[in-house]
Amino acid sequence: EQLIARCIAPVKKDFLRPPPDPVLAKEKKSKRQLKRERLQDKKSTKNLCPNLAKSGDVNSCPYQVNCRFSHDIQAFKEQKLADLEGECPFCPYGLSCRFLNTHQKVRCEVNGFSKDVQKLLWKNKMTFPKTDAKLKSLGLIPCPQKKRKDLSLKSHSREKKLIDFREKLYLAPLTTVGNLPFRRVCKVLGADITCGEMAMCTNLLEGQASEWALLRRHSSEDLFGVQICGAHPDTVGRAVELIEKECTVDFIDINMGCPIDIVVNKGAGSALLTKPMRMQNVVEVASGTVDIPVTIKVRTAYFEGRNRIDSLIANFSSWGASAVTIHGRSRQQRYSKPADWDYVYQCTRKAPNNLQVVGNGDVFSFVDWNNHKTECPELATCLIARGALIKPWIFTEIKEQRHWDISSGERLNIFKDFVHFGLQHWGSDTKGVETTRRFLLEWLSYTCRYIPVGLLDVVPQRINWRPPSYHGRDDLETLMASDSAADWVRLSEMLLGKVPDGFTFAPKHKSNAYDRAENG
Repeated sequence: EQLIARCIAPVKKDFLRPPPDPVLAKEKKSKRQLKRERLQDKKSTKNLCPNLAKSGDVNSCPYQVNCRFSHDIQAFKEQKLADLEGECPFCPYGLSCRFLNTHQKVRCEVNGFSKDVQKLLWKNKMTFPKTDAKLKSLGLIPCPQKKRKDLSLKSHSREKKLIDFREKLYLAPLTTVGNLPFRRVCKVLGADITCGEMAMCTNLLEGQASEWALLRRHSSEDLFGVQICGAHPDTVGRAVELIEKECTVDFIDINMGCPIDIVVNKGAGSALLTKPMRMQNVVEVASGTVDIPVTIKVRTAYFEGRNRIDSLIANFSSWGASAVTIHGRSRQQRYSKPADWDYVYQCTRKAPNNLQVVGNGDVFSFVDWNNHKTECPELATCLIARGALIKPWIFTEIKEQRHWDISSGERLNIFKDFVHFGLQHWGSDTKGVETTRRFLLEWLSYTCRYIPVGLLDVVPQRINWRPPSYHGRDDLETLMASDSAADWVRLSEMLLGKVPDGFTFAPKHKSNAYDRAENG
């Protein structure tokens, strides 16, 4: 009880061990130095021209001597890293593939970004007639009175497509780690609803390929949405209109709860919680522009102690939202305290019958799930976020109503699935292998927080418990429990081969609720 009161996991005494010696952090390189190294690396013989790699013919490259990649096939072969074991999951990479002579040409992803659309966006020649009409009808763009009568607008109450979240297991949109390969892993383990990583509306409208990549969907994602974030009705409206036209999605979620400074400072994310009228305009324009269901995600408030969603929730459906996800924390709170589920229940009971309410915050076991559904039957479902990052088999546990004492071998097989899906998605050449490795390492910075069921005196584990230093039931389980980036790299080498010379890794994200080590 004393350990739990201090948020320290009650690990059985037989498995406790002294904490390892701290590892000194390496000096970080400047952004300018890293950029210079990337440019030098691109011109080296390690990077064979993609056209040349596919065909094997030097004359296949249209740029010839002006090509920024190497055309020296012999030099490339001499320094190419050793091929990986197994079969190539998907390969348009030819000579640069890390799987020798096992090429397959099957790809099951949709929502690719058309070059023609990208050029129109770059040249600012894309038109958005539905969004412009809706903006004019709301008086957000000056419009002569006589022309308003001729506008043919959609009625979201009659024509909006329906979506049902009730009782379904919903994987939250997760920045960086919630990529397509990770979502595929969660689908295998029982997730019903998946949603892409948050994409910024302005970046989509500028035609940034990296932002459009966040909207990609795998064929196994049978109920799939995308999440967008924007500060103004016109940018959000144009983004949803473009998404409906270019992508196949089941719903569009508007993020009005993101706490990140760079988003909030632009007036988007949780900054919208301070501007109810703009919230209304954003939702009305988005829902009035597309037939796809529009949902929103919010926090309890912007400032701690000034909850305001309960005063707005009755209006969300009249604005055009099909569902709302309520994260039981304020923007100011971030992750520093447990989620306020009592307030989530209060808002849910105030919601009209035609608005589905999804609760979010600290769901980490089937016990948490059952408690929330029992305490508030009006909840449509619960969003699972960090719980899925730490143990993606939480979906299996909820469906089978059990605490899964998963073995280290079973966990390793889940990582193997991720690597296989990653090579299909990012490519099987050296760049694809290292991209897969980077995202695997980002994920391992969360999975190390999981404590096996058989090692705990009290079950289930709580999401805010900090594990003491302990050893597992075998060497692999001990390695998986390490919060050292060096051990995560070792795990990646078991699946993707040796890391390149000079390789370093530091995780992007550190949660305020768990920040006990420099690499955890």
